[in-house]
Amino acid sequence: MKTLGIIGGTGMDQWGEPEKVFDVETPYGAPSSPLQQFSSGNARIIFLARHGLDHNIPPHAVNFRANCWAMKEMGVDHLLGVNAVGAIRSGIKESDIVLPDQIIDYTWGRKHTISDSSDVPLIHADFEFPYDSELRKMLVAAAASSGVQIHDGGCHGVAQGPRFESAAEVVRMQRDGCDVVGMTAMPEVGIAREMGLDFAGLCVISNIASGLSDEPVNHQDILGVLKTAMDNARTLIRAVLETF
Repeated sequence: MKTLGIIGGTGMDQWGEPEKVFDVETPYGAPSSPLQQFSSGNARIIFLARHGLDHNIPPHAVNFRANCWAMKEMGVDHLLGVNAVGAIRSGIKESDIVLPDQIIDYTWGRKHTISDSSDVPLIHADFEFPYDSELRKMLVAAAASSGVQIHDGGCHGVAQGPRFESAAEVVRMQRDGCDVVGMTAMPEVGIAREMGLDFAGLCVISNIASGLSDEPVNHQDILGVLKTAMDNARTLIRAVLETF
């Protein structure tokens, strides 16, 4: 039975009652939450709440290394990172789904590698195409077969958070070529690559980025959008699971 690992953030923490719950110890400390197991057809799902089950871990304090290590320890074949993000590129609107193929890291001070001590071999991981994985190809195919509308490709800019970005920061990201902005994809994507995990990102648009709308970004409004937007993401994930 193949296993899909899902690291979910805001809005992606409702999967029902788990069949099993695992507390996994890692060399980097405890992951953000216990790992929950679910079944779907011929596949096993291992879900981890990126911000904790009580959603009390801010983006900069997430233990990304422990989270990825725990997924690898659980025998995950493919790992999906689901992110709630703001739209920068014109033509992307609230509740849309973007499958990014590139990333720019604007974060600082995070534990961004497993190659940080003499006990671990130095890894110069190839990162030319951060999201080039079998799982991403499966998501694109599943979107076509299921009728779920996606934006195939895009650059994910990752801000430090937990505050939202200034209008000037968003303009800078526009100039850099970013299509969406979030707070949690890095260093998750890089660490997954170092650990040899088949990783893909799924970005759910929760809002229009700061300065690009007549209304300021509001956290409560974002939660309202995600209640329905994440349903589309789950539909896409279930379509992928049918191909396992």
